Amino acid sequence: MSAFVERSAVDRSAFEGEYRLLDSGEEQKLEQVGPYRLIRPASGAVWHRRLDPKEWSQVDAIYRRRGQGGGSWEWKREIPRKFPILFSRLQFLVKLTDFGHLGLFPEQAANWAWMRERIRDRLQRTRWRNLFVLNLFAYTGGSTLACSQAGAHLVHVDAAKGVVDWARDNAELSHLDERPIRWLVDDVRKFVQREIRRGNRYQGIILDPPSFGRGPKGQVFKIERHLLPLLEACRDLLAEDALFVLLSCHTPGFTPTTLYNELSEVVEGRGGHLECGEMLVPEESGRWLPSGAYARWWADA
Repeated sequence: MSAFVERSAVDRSAFEGEYRLLDSGEEQKLEQVGPYRLIRPASGAVWHRRLDPKEWSQVDAIYRRRGQGGGSWEWKREIPRKFPILFSRLQFLVKLTDFGHLGLFPEQAANWAWMRERIRDRLQRTRWRNLFVLNLFAYTGGSTLACSQAGAHLVHVDAAKGVVDWARDNAELSHLDERPIRWLVDDVRKFVQREIRRGNRYQGIILDPPSFGRGPKGQVFKIERHLLPLLEACRDLLAEDALFVLLSCHTPGFTPTTLYNELSEVVEGRGGHLECGEMLVPEESGRWLPSGAYARWWADA
């Protein structure tokens, strides 16, 4: 099995659209999001900026962190709090949330392209069969929509009703709302256990767990405590003809090697290919901004 993926192997075409990372540095990033220019925190950008300071001054809004887990927008111009953009061949409703999130995760674009390729290749070789993908901690649905776009049947699970509704809005914008997608507001760990008891199996599983989260009834999820048992349970959900598993996260300390080691236990004995790397966003200057880690496994053709 392979291990690390080099930056040169990442296809920049996956990042095409109305989102651009213009510059980064001094723990911030300068982004063009549709018609608006934003500055948001980027703790990994511990280097010098490359663009002229005038470029950084011509922004519509700046998100500033204030204490642990808090922050607020500083508005330089009057702009809408939500608007649609096209990115990586999908339509997203961007929202400037009070937490500084946009609901768009451009670092996942390379993973979306990778899953599309895996799914389309399998469906071309098995035209008569359906392919079922489970997306856990699915948030605003980028991975769900990419897999649906490629022809898979999806089960989309997140604990927050608001973000599941947001994902459904993205599906409608992307003209995928009539596709076979089950939208579920549920606690991920409890849902997985029920699926095991029901005997349901999946050809693909996607997990992008938070560092900390709560289920719809207040159930607590801590990545350092609960991720490994969840992965062990997901092993029982993989079909005999499983195609892929994608594990990603943004938690400090959960490096590509950490995720590789954890995922290797899930797919032990299945053969195929296993690799890991940093999730990256290309900057217009040619640099890459690290934005989390991933490990992914896929079956032999």
